[in-house]
Amino acid sequence: MNLHHLRVFHAAAEAGGITAGAQRLNLSQPAASREIRALEERLGLALMDRSKRGLALTEAGRLLFDTACRIFTLERVVESQLRDMAGLHGGTLVLGASNTIGNHLLPPLLARFASLYPDIEVSLLVSNSEEVATRLEDGILHLGFVEGPVDEDRFDAQAIGHDNIVAVATAGHPLTLATSLTATLLCHRVVVAREKGSGTRAIIDHAHEQAGLDFHPHITVSSAQALKNLLLAGGIAWVPRLSVQAELADGRLVELPVCDLTIARTLSLITRRGRSLSPAARAFAALTKG
Repeated sequence: MNLHHLRVFHAAAEAGGITAGAQRLNLSQPAASREIRALEERLGLALMDRSKRGLALTEAGRLLFDTACRIFTLERVVESQLRDMAGLHGGTLVLGASNTIGNHLLPPLLARFASLYPDIEVSLLVSNSEEVATRLEDGILHLGFVEGPVDEDRFDAQAIGHDNIVAVATAGHPLTLATSLTATLLCHRVVVAREKGSGTRAIIDHAHEQAGLDFHPHITVSSAQALKNLLLAGGIAWVPRLSVQAELADGRLVELPVCDLTIARTLSLITRRGRSLSPAARAFAALTKG
């Protein structure tokens, strides 16, 4: 069905006459009549009975008019919603972030975004980097935030920060008294680490592999908080410095002086390659550059 024909029919039916309907649409009366006749011919049904007393809708015309009213009401609603979205006065934003970024870097950005754009509904999934990448590729997320290497065949990446992964121990552990330690020594002492699929774990594994070391922790956990609690209970682990800043500052954890292994990583904002961003996603991405 030609939407323009339907619009002319709707205007005429609503105005009570073809001439009045044509005026609403800035059309001539003959042009409007042609549009309605073309619609009737396409449907094979008479939609209007014309007489000296005016215009009356047929049964088919009443059915089509009711449907047209719903169509054009929905059109106005959608246009309004899209204008709100374009002006950042409405819409949603779904983010996914690795544990370190989601728990330590994004909260102040989310608070700032909410103050700037209070009409946008935001949700954040905090998981490991592998799941964030998968959900972004599946279209569930608008933006992803991950640690370490990015698959550039699947995603575009923008660096938003850097962090070191450091060896730490609970205060009072004998190794905290050492002035220099080797990564080889720690390989046999590390008690706990993040699970496979975690961006942090992938970087730790890669760094040890490059150094010719075999990294096999006794315990693996999927929660950054659980890892921290295990550390505080007594143990050693390689962890993002960002995730233990408070504990290092108050002395509950101590950074160990490893002399032969430095593990640095890039924190990245990733988007699906070749996909357009919504206005809300573009606005949040812009905040990460500040």
